[in-house]
Amino acid sequence: MTQARPDARRLSVLGAGSWGTALALVLARNHHEVALWGHRPAAMQAMARQRHNPDYLSDIPLPPNIHPHASLGASLADTDAVLVVVPSAAFAGTLQRLADELPPHCPVIWATKGLDETGQLLHVTAERLLPGHPLGVLSGPSFAGEVAAGLPTAVALASHDAATGEHLAEAFRDERFRVYTSDDVIGVELGGAVKNVLAIATGIADGMGFGANARAGLITRGLAETRRLGARIGARDETLTGLAGMGDLILTCTDDQSRNRRLGLALGRGEPMARATGTIGQVVEGTDTATRVMQLAAAHDVEMPICAAVKAVVAGDLDPAEATRALLQRPPRRE
Repeated sequence: MTQARPDARRLSVLGAGSWGTALALVLARNHHEVALWGHRPAAMQAMARQRHNPDYLSDIPLPPNIHPHASLGASLADTDAVLVVVPSAAFAGTLQRLADELPPHCPVIWATKGLDETGQLLHVTAERLLPGHPLGVLSGPSFAGEVAAGLPTAVALASHDAATGEHLAEAFRDERFRVYTSDDVIGVELGGAVKNVLAIATGIADGMGFGANARAGLITRGLAETRRLGARIGARDETLTGLAGMGDLILTCTDDQSRNRRLGLALGRGEPMARATGTIGQVVEGTDTATRVMQLAAAHDVEMPICAAVKAVVAGDLDPAEATRALLQRPPRRE
């Protein structure tokens, strides 16, 4: 059993989806007081009343030190730090709301995986909207259900401020949730974004019955694409071959708990995009991220053929068979 913490804090988690709820559970098990905010008042009121999240992870009860809130201001009262866990499309809007509510110099970290609407990494948005606040990003191979169930997990927390990174990492650490620290914010963010696009690619290949060889090839060459882009924008290679890069890539490309992989499987089996996304019923980050990754790659003159193929498929410009032929017909080159 986790021992009581002398450094227990009040922490705010913004985003009551599966991942936000899972991380709130980690913090609560470490004896912090956790304010959990969601944008749908009725859902948050139901959560407070029923003491579980009725939409996600509904079989796991919320301990007494998780406090659901429908009011953003109430969730931020007396907070020591904020964790943002919203879809990338809602990231900038959430931070804009935060800017008027946050205490001065309050640390803000995020577990959102994606790029903003202009194709920028999320820390660029955060630095613009939250000047003067210590910032960081939490990412790595971690399915929400396993984290919520207390299964062993290892992730990375990156911040340009080493003291902030270590202080916040310690809030999450216990015997089942291992947090490594880093100062490579760019690398941690990039790995978490691109892996969702590549998970769609491997799902498509598996849905078309291409087998384990093709899956391994896509994962490996997809990592090469990520490393090429990372080298241009300032990511460290060891980050992209670590937990937040290769670790998360392997996880999402090989396990059907990944929504992005499940979308790819459906597309590979011939389902239309609308039906495939509707069946999943949650945000599939890789669909928008594919376009945004290609914006970032174009801005830095980086070739990313697998990501480009995924972008074409989800946009309806190519069907999976046409995208596959285009990849296979590329001229051979040295690895």
